[in-house]
Amino acid sequence: MPETTTRRNWRLHASLLALWFVFSFGVTFFARDLPGNFFSWPIAYWFAAQGSLLIFIGIVVAFAIIANRRSAEAFLFDATEYGQYTTSLHKRFATFVVGLLFFLVALALAEQWGLPKAWVAGIFLSVTLVLYAVIGVFARTADANEYYVAGRRIPGVYNGMATAADWMSAASFISLAGGLYSQGFSGSGTQPGGLAYVLGWTGGFCLVALLVAPYLRSMNIYTVPDFFRVRFGGHWPRRIAAWSAVLCSFTYVVAQLYGVGLITSRLTGVHFEIGILLALGGVLVCSFLGGMRAVTWTQVTQYVVIILAFLIPVSWLSYQQTGNPFAPFAYGQQLVKITDLEASFAVSPQEQEVIAIYARRVEEFRRKLLDVEASLAEEREELRRQLRILGDSKAPDALVQATRKSLAALPKDAVAARELWTRGLAENTERARALGGMAPQTRAFAGNPDGNADEQAEFNTSRANFLALMFCLMVGTAGLPHLLTRFYTTPGVIQTRRSVAWSLVFIALLYLSAPALAVLVKYEVMAHLVGQSFDALPGWMLQWSKDPNLLSFSDVNSDGVLQFAELRLGADLIMLASPDIGGLPYVVSVLVAAGGLAAALSTADGLLLTIGNALAHDVYFEGNSNKAEAMRRVMLSKFALLVVALMAAYAAAQRPAGILYLVSASFSLAGAAFVPAMVLGIFWKRMTRSGAVAGMLAGLGTTVVYMVLNFPVLRQWFGLSGEHLWFGIQPVSAGVFGVPVGVLVAVVVSLLSSPDSPDDRDLAPPLG
Repeated sequence: MPETTTRRNWRLHASLLALWFVFSFGVTFFARDLPGNFFSWPIAYWFAAQGSLLIFIGIVVAFAIIANRRSAEAFLFDATEYGQYTTSLHKRFATFVVGLLFFLVALALAEQWGLPKAWVAGIFLSVTLVLYAVIGVFARTADANEYYVAGRRIPGVYNGMATAADWMSAASFISLAGGLYSQGFSGSGTQPGGLAYVLGWTGGFCLVALLVAPYLRSMNIYTVPDFFRVRFGGHWPRRIAAWSAVLCSFTYVVAQLYGVGLITSRLTGVHFEIGILLALGGVLVCSFLGGMRAVTWTQVTQYVVIILAFLIPVSWLSYQQTGNPFAPFAYGQQLVKITDLEASFAVSPQEQEVIAIYARRVEEFRRKLLDVEASLAEEREELRRQLRILGDSKAPDALVQATRKSLAALPKDAVAARELWTRGLAENTERARALGGMAPQTRAFAGNPDGNADEQAEFNTSRANFLALMFCLMVGTAGLPHLLTRFYTTPGVIQTRRSVAWSLVFIALLYLSAPALAVLVKYEVMAHLVGQSFDALPGWMLQWSKDPNLLSFSDVNSDGVLQFAELRLGADLIMLASPDIGGLPYVVSVLVAAGGLAAALSTADGLLLTIGNALAHDVYFEGNSNKAEAMRRVMLSKFALLVVALMAAYAAAQRPAGILYLVSASFSLAGAAFVPAMVLGIFWKRMTRSGAVAGMLAGLGTTVVYMVLNFPVLRQWFGLSGEHLWFGIQPVSAGVFGVPVGVLVAVVVSLLSSPDSPDDRDLAPPLG
């Protein structure tokens, strides 16, 4: 490559990465110090929720335009034939979108004319699942190029849609808005969240575009572990990458199938396990029969369902409250009102009364936990005494039955009592705080930088955890195998750059709207629900409160009026109940459920395909490209996919605790395992095979050890006690230590080891 071209491209990379850093970490670090408003938004909140995301889009689009102008790439297809192919795709896509809209309108009219809700739900879910299955059947293939990379002919815009659907899992679709509702800007001091997810999951695409995707595509490989074989040679880099891909993807896919079972069972009434199996059938028909070709076109259709399901309720709520259906541009005025309502709740005598009752419950739980066995025996004896008194006084049967239920509900032994009371202590401790333990919506970080020593320490810990989580989500995005493999399906590097840009644009439609939905629902709750009589609460609250994990409320202070501290909305409820909150027809509620299902299925498709391909293509065959073995390689990939799918379904059916934490941690694992060795291998010719192996093992090992030492679930598995936090960083962000360790070890070992052979170095992708 000419020296001037190399310098020019380094300047382009450096300038865009500097811009990315300033508007992600720079703006966020000083968020508490940014004064003034941007229209109605506090300037720091606007940057974190919208401004930085728009700049990320600008960075990726600018890179695609500038780099593509400088690229000279031979097009592998006949231009006329490919043009006709894309025109045909546009027509089919337009037909599908129009048909879906007509189908929604028809179901809405049928509902108004008396079609039962169960029929509406059944018809909609059946039609969508059958559609996904039909695509899988028509796209079936046994050709390796089609199965692994969809023939490398997917146009950038459609690959962008498929990538967006692959990326927006059930957690993004269902739980993101709920997390923003409860966590506000940044979460609590020790539990980061809030807008860190918006910044992390979108800013990571800048790294994908600038550092990874185009260079992997230029190598014409099938999987991410293929890169390590081509770049470094030998067996160990590829093997470590393959098993890392399995590790990163398996817990992720378990969570997706868990979400699928949850949505299907709630919507149709079937058992949770049956719901998992029904949805798993739809996943397998696509990924098993057609591989990446079928998954791609299924994900394109799923993206349309996802984005319609999200935008319709949030647009309607925005129109109801502000008169403007474009929620991302309108919800700023509601932020001001929420801030005023939060301040009024902080001094409300009724709210303070409820908080005081929760505080007394905290003391009661602490007293019980001092001597669990004695407290349990005392409580059991007291209830028996009450039963005897009620029997002697011939009390009403309802009162007697209620006392018997209370006695039967007591824990069976001291171990169960300790677990129950510990959980009650934690819940009531949280609810004994202002706003029921929720963070103020626009406050950047907990604590106070100008307060006492404890408040300053809390502020510094909160900010450090927020930045660490954001870093791990960004770097993990650049390393997740199921995401990177999507960019192998385009006709060339030019289309790959365009595809990354389209992906971020399509993802931004949801990620710009999620904060808006959180704010609009919070205003609806604070302004219209709080202060109402319990007898006048809307029907949707009674319906959703059947599951206390989604919605719970009780008259704690017995005044007959709902206070904010008496109400708890689960993270999943905000999105799922948004049509009910806005008073929309039931068919929109079904659409939202179908959107959550599509989000989970699309991600599960990509993850299962990644795991199956890693096991068959990279572990068993080790990339053998012998054409005589192509059919066997594809068939073994399908078999591995089927086995892994059944294992993941079994794991999801056990309803494992703490799975959401493990899913979030998969970003740390992916970032530490892949990104240091991959980026150094792309941009540094002196990177050696020994350096790659040492860096991957060191980064991944550091991350796993930190998680094991500090994750409550993992500590319990390994019988460990206590926490071993470094600088107060939570284990979900373990990659903030693993990634630098991986980089340092890879560089040092590469410099100390002998350079790889010239043949191996020549396989490195061009800087480009």
